[in-house]
Amino acid sequence: QFLGSTEVEQPKGTEVVRDAVRKLKFARHIKKSEGQKTPKVELQISIYGVKILDPKTKEVQHNCQLHRISFCADDKTDKRIFTFICKDSESNKHLCYVFDSEKCAEEITLTIGQAFDLAYRKFLESGGKDVETRKQIAGLQKRIQELETENAELKNKVQDLENQLRITQVHAPPAGSVTPKSPSTDIFDMVPFSPISPQSTTPTRNGTQPPPVPSRSTEIKRDLFGAEPFDPFSCGAGDFPPDIQSKLDEMQEGFKMGLTLEGTVFCLDPLDSRC
Repeated sequence: QFLGSTEVEQPKGTEVVRDAVRKLKFARHIKKSEGQKTPKVELQISIYGVKILDPKTKEVQHNCQLHRISFCADDKTDKRIFTFICKDSESNKHLCYVFDSEKCAEEITLTIGQAFDLAYRKFLESGGKDVETRKQIAGLQKRIQELETENAELKNKVQDLENQLRITQVHAPPAGSVTPKSPSTDIFDMVPFSPISPQSTTPTRNGTQPPPVPSRSTEIKRDLFGAEPFDPFSCGAGDFPPDIQSKLDEMQEGFKMGLTLEGTVFCLDPLDSRC
């Protein structure tokens, strides 16, 4: 049965272990009075350390590396209790682990001692390379875990940025759309006249309505004397008086015969063949 672990001030010492055992035994009595059972565990002891596993699922609950274990002992007054002190790899605090075994408390303590002896022999045979390799592997595993955590945080940040970008694109106007601009005004706050743009009925900024553009009438207007204005583009041959019309006919016939106009006299000159 695993009574639990508690922090201790010293990495070794009989009195340090006894205080930890009394503290955890008291906590176990309180849990029993509340109806909680002491959990059972399975131990795996090797030259690499002591693993505390769940006996059913075989899940590792604690992995105490052998080079971090600084003290191991069984209680001489209570043959069921054995303990060991291990330095935590994350908090660097010394923790005392306390177990309750009916028959093999002393044997477990001796087994952990044998693991220390085998580990020390292997250290001497390998010249210390094996221990250094395990330390490097442990450091790399910790670094991998840190990088995986950092990678997960970066993925979350990228996802947040993508969501913000989608929201911005939804609220932004579509590409190619032209936002209507209000017409610019002059120094008198008046909208300048544009013959291309249609006349707007919206009042200007000074509150006055622009004057309406006079529409062109199709009716024929006359001057002050009642005469119709002369329009060289719309008048025909029948619009001139008979005497003027006859003069124009003579001029046209004269031009065909080679006449030139000098003042008001028609003269017949030979045509220049070089023209």
